[in-house]
Amino acid sequence: MGCCSGRCALIFLCTFQLVTALERQVFDFLGYQWAPILATFIHIVMVILGLFGTIQYRPRYIVVYAVWAAIWITWNVFITCFYLEVGGLSKDSELLTFNLSRHRSWWREHGPGCQREEPGAGLEPPNGQALGPGVSCTLEHGYVEALHSALQILVALLGFVYACYVVSVLTEEEDSFDFIGGFDPFPLYHVTEKPSNLLFEQVYLPA
Repeated sequence: MGCCSGRCALIFLCTFQLVTALERQVFDFLGYQWAPILATFIHIVMVILGLFGTIQYRPRYIVVYAVWAAIWITWNVFITCFYLEVGGLSKDSELLTFNLSRHRSWWREHGPGCQREEPGAGLEPPNGQALGPGVSCTLEHGYVEALHSALQILVALLGFVYACYVVSVLTEEEDSFDFIGGFDPFPLYHVTEKPSNLLFEQVYLPA
């Protein structure tokens, strides 16, 4: 495949996915969002696997990446519904922290244009576990998280499509290589058969 083929596009998509996943992982760590942290870690591993398979022409690795891309899309659809409170979900629940802390999304206090509201005397939350939401935010934190998930869905969808395309191309190339004798189990027999016959005839030529 040439440099401008779907393989190179998939390499670019995987690289972009790694960058966006690392960015998202940083903010999930800042917000102590343990479920997204775990999911994003697995995502990074799978993207690296897909990138390796694409560079090294390994269709099986690319298939694993494609399957994970479908799972990743499903996960981000759930995250979008969670922060937009679709289907009875509440973004103020402790579902994403496994009930281990009262933290919320980092963007809840540090979103675009948010101003921190200082707690009054004696109103500091215990152990500093949950901070009050920012005020006068330009974009509410639920929408920021939903936009992050929407970007992941879009890139993962493109990655899934290109992964399927690259796998089909690599499979066709392997089949065509087999057809023209690329894996002929007796190549030396066919090469040496004719010279041996010629040598036999030369030995028994009449004087």
